[in-house]
Amino acid sequence: MLEREKDIRELKNKIEELRRMALEKNADLTEEINILEAKLGKMEAESIRNLSPMDKLALSRLVERPTTLDYIEKIFDGFIELHGDRKFGDDPSIVGGIARLGSLPVTVIGQQKGRDIKENVRRNFGMPRPEGFRKALRLMKQAEKFRRPVICFVDTPGADPGAGAEERGQAEAIARNLMEMINLRVPVISIVIGEGGSGGALALSVADEIWMLEHSVYAILSPEGFASILWKDARRAQEAALKMKITAQDLLAMGLIDKIIPEPPGGAHRDPDRTAAAIKDCLLQVPFDFMLAQGEELPGRRYEKYRKIGSFLESDG
Repeated sequence: MLEREKDIRELKNKIEELRRMALEKNADLTEEINILEAKLGKMEAESIRNLSPMDKLALSRLVERPTTLDYIEKIFDGFIELHGDRKFGDDPSIVGGIARLGSLPVTVIGQQKGRDIKENVRRNFGMPRPEGFRKALRLMKQAEKFRRPVICFVDTPGADPGAGAEERGQAEAIARNLMEMINLRVPVISIVIGEGGSGGALALSVADEIWMLEHSVYAILSPEGFASILWKDARRAQEAALKMKITAQDLLAMGLIDKIIPEPPGGAHRDPDRTAAAIKDCLLQVPFDFMLAQGEELPGRRYEKYRKIGSFLESDG
């Protein structure tokens, strides 16, 4: 998958180089450019055919893939970012604040990865620490107080596993988010836009509806981690990805998510504006006003939704 993306990127660069050359030298390179563009279109179409779960995982991890802040900029108006958990500090791996979806005031929260090494280090590669989860919960409780729907964007390999995070109560912060989110009396929509990994994803995913972009993934841990734990062999990650059912298509079939949002050919990074427009169209179809009017009933509905997930057997003995 990554090799195909590299070839596509190189071909795009070559096309841009020919366009610059045509302008600088006043040369007619239309035929050459058209040939390369036709080749590019074919490569992009072939790149998403018969994608394996591991291919989709690689696609979800691409640094070019749109982030939470990209979608906030393209979908919402008047975003004001709010910082800090009021207990320890701010965590740049989770961003959140207030905005407008059309004319509706909403609270938007999501994990944020970086575009380069420097930004990824600052944002901890999208792995939230306890103060990030507590900031998210603070904003959710604020949304409940002012009767604003909550929209979450999920994109994380998992919660931060470091000693500092554990010392500050990582497990408690995630667990408290799960407990508090199910009782929120405002609508909650969670959208997996890239990686949805482990407790880091769950802490923003106790929602009335969970949506996934077409090539995103959602799992208890990475296939590499699964293979290392189960078989003591990370090289079996491809096999693990198949068994784990991490794709949007698998999860919709099992009833674990509610909707798949199509991506442009080749993935969301090929046309972020089109992807954002698709997400916005789905959000505008949600009856938020009706759900807000039934706020007292939302916790019970959420509880029943999650109680129905999975299956079990009872023995007579």
